[in-house]
Amino acid sequence: MSVYSVYAPPLKRGQSAPDPERFLFVRDRFSFWAFLVPPLWMLRHRLWLAFIAYLIAIVALELALAAVGASRAMMIAAAVLLSVLVGLEAPTLRRLALGRRRWSNIGTVLGDDLEAAERRFFDSWVMHSSRDGKPRSASQSASSLPNLRRPSASEVTGLFPEPGAAP
Repeated sequence: MSVYSVYAPPLKRGQSAPDPERFLFVRDRFSFWAFLVPPLWMLRHRLWLAFIAYLIAIVALELALAAVGASRAMMIAAAVLLSVLVGLEAPTLRRLALGRRRWSNIGTVLGDDLEAAERRFFDSWVMHSSRDGKPRSASQSASSLPNLRRPSASEVTGLFPEPGAAP
């Protein structure tokens, strides 16, 4: 199963609640395209600051390696490792950019694929709004969704003590 972060766009003028069709589900996984062609992937997702930082990092890395007399193979290996880092951090880059654009993180959901995650999120969304009798808004936190609740103390297992418990 994959983990998806759900984002709602900022409200437009005259809007009281966000349009659910514009919600964005960001999958938390390695991005092959961000690894293979980082600059194009960043431009496609409008990650301008990440694109500029990537260009600065790759140029600085190549210049630093050339200054110490590294071989061409070492320079290529360093560039590939930087691409691997971009591929691993691709979802984080997207989440940071959405936060800067004032999109609201309204939840996290698990699903085998995007369609299953959307179905699970919106089923929970509708069930919760019908229970309250009020429509949902983007300002409501993800913790208010029924399937995203925090476990009680009796459900917690492991070697770590409970908060506020005596040592």
